[in-house]
Amino acid sequence: MSSPSPGRSPGRIAYQGEPGSNSQLACAQAWPDHPTVPLPTFEDVFAAVVDGEVERALIPIENSVAGRVADIHHLLPTSGLHIVGEHFLPIHFHLMVLPGAPVEKLRTAHSHAHALGQCRKAIRRLGLRPVVAGDTAGAAREIAEAGDPTAAALSPEPAAELYGLEIAERNVEDEAHNATRFVMLAREPADVLPDAPDVVTAFVFRVRNLPAALYKALGGFATNGVNMTKLESYMVDGQFAATQFYAEVDGHPASPGLARALEELTFFAAELKMLGTFSGSPLRHEFVNAGD
Repeated sequence: MSSPSPGRSPGRIAYQGEPGSNSQLACAQAWPDHPTVPLPTFEDVFAAVVDGEVERALIPIENSVAGRVADIHHLLPTSGLHIVGEHFLPIHFHLMVLPGAPVEKLRTAHSHAHALGQCRKAIRRLGLRPVVAGDTAGAAREIAEAGDPTAAALSPEPAAELYGLEIAERNVEDEAHNATRFVMLAREPADVLPDAPDVVTAFVFRVRNLPAALYKALGGFATNGVNMTKLESYMVDGQFAATQFYAEVDGHPASPGLARALEELTFFAAELKMLGTFSGSPLRHEFVNAGD
């Protein structure tokens, strides 16, 4: 991984959101000794790494309940950054109110769109109107600043103390298995040996406009014994015909099996871009392979 530029703070980690968010909590778990830098948008986070203002970034890429974070799939391929690691964070949301505010008087629940989608049952049970905020912790800050006793925030626990709110109900997420997967980004690729355990390779590709092109493109992974753990499609530039695929596989591109599979993929792909090869999180087997 590249060294920070001279004159700039070394080792800083950027995340999208405000202090007290799940992203900050994930940073503290993944890199407990590194200072964190909150930024308002994903674009700002990517730019901070590209420009050398921070050393790394931690970005949520998918949630076990709400699904993928769509913006990331569009930003990653064009950023020039590399995925150098991953982190899994069990997600818990708490209903936060102004001190002394009665739950029965609440009218609205404020949080990030993904958080609202992960707490639908509690929102419906309490008869609240969901209000989208830019960030989970930011929602708590806004509730505290507004001073409205009919408004609640759905936020991680650190936000309550940080912004002077009370936790009216704990763990209001719909599913006990709720977890978010984050990816670590850097300007330089990770230095991973081909024979290292639990290596993951991520890439994006587009297939040629040929009959059964996707089937043929993926056939090489099966015939070469490569386990594909993720394959997602999404439109590019709003065009129905311009479909791009995000994929993750077990293994290193330098290993013979994956090297052959990627070579075969290029025969049927109009474009192939490697996003990173990294060592999987120790929690990967718990979250990704839990059903094996």
